[in-house]
Amino acid sequence: MATGSMETALMSDPTAKLPDDLLVEIISRVPYKSTRCCKCVSTRWRDLIAHPDHREKLPRSTLAGFFYKIYDLKRRPPDSHGYLSVSGTGAPGGIQYFGELEDHCYWDSLSFLSEYESLQILDCCNGLLLCRARKSTDPETLDDPKTLDYVVCNPATEKWVTVPATKWSWLVDSACLGFDPAVSAHFYVFELVPDIAWVPSCAFLSRVLYLCPDNNSVAAVDVEGNCRIIPIPTSHDAPDRPNVYASQGQLYLTIQGASELSIWVLEDSSSENCWTLKLNVSHLRLFGIEYSSSEQYYGVISAHPEHDVIFIIKGFRLWYRPEKKLFSYDMDSGELCFICDLPWNSTCPYLSYVPLFSESLADGH
Repeated sequence: MATGSMETALMSDPTAKLPDDLLVEIISRVPYKSTRCCKCVSTRWRDLIAHPDHREKLPRSTLAGFFYKIYDLKRRPPDSHGYLSVSGTGAPGGIQYFGELEDHCYWDSLSFLSEYESLQILDCCNGLLLCRARKSTDPETLDDPKTLDYVVCNPATEKWVTVPATKWSWLVDSACLGFDPAVSAHFYVFELVPDIAWVPSCAFLSRVLYLCPDNNSVAAVDVEGNCRIIPIPTSHDAPDRPNVYASQGQLYLTIQGASELSIWVLEDSSSENCWTLKLNVSHLRLFGIEYSSSEQYYGVISAHPEHDVIFIIKGFRLWYRPEKKLFSYDMDSGELCFICDLPWNSTCPYLSYVPLFSESLADGH
């Protein structure tokens, strides 16, 4: 009878033969929201996820904060960056501080990458950072390919690997990172050729990188290098490009018109007409009568990875009012919440950071 029960259990649960360490490794590669669902599979899964020895390996949090660039040549090095915590957990590990202002942290390097004299953060994807790194800042060596690398690192574990520069690396202004730990432990670096120059945002979903090269389309580039163009669902009357973001396993497209903000979701990437309107809200409703397009501006910088929430920066165009404020907007309730003031010299890109505690780069340095 006992043997029969064991056979029945193995048939109903194929993972019953897996050792605990291997099962934890598999669960560590799924998103945080899915990890919570895994606790309901069985008492064994629940106990493994809740065990203190596994908390560092399993995803424990969602959006932790934002990396951003600082532009102030008089006070800080040109490649300085900042980090803003929105979870109250402070800056990720490995950061060498330059100074602090409340929840904002400034630094001029990642301490575990000390062999590089200059680091420029280009992108952040599912817990990994993509940096352009130089071993020397001597003007006479700037064209030497031996002094330039791409570095992909995990600030939470301080693991990192280098990706050698290509023949394009000296000409491109931007590069994007593609990484999905739920699908594969491999990451992909996409160099954007000079005619694309700089894009305000990109999103990586199902082994495809999405970005907006112009006001009328979304480009989809898969990891094999194949590219297709998807027309955006509607024209808009603002000079800024649309932006794309990944949220809840879907592609979000934000379009800021002269008087309203609209957000669309791509339901089927294989079709050109599968955009669904998720939100359409006027500037007046967002910010009230205080918003004036002649003096103020705003921009969507990110979407929450697990909730129907977007993050918006609002500021002044006037030089004598250098203020920037960060807000969150709940698309379900329509509630706009002030989060904090941003340094006036913070600039794009604002890169959302979700800590990754698994050893995805364990084979690196």
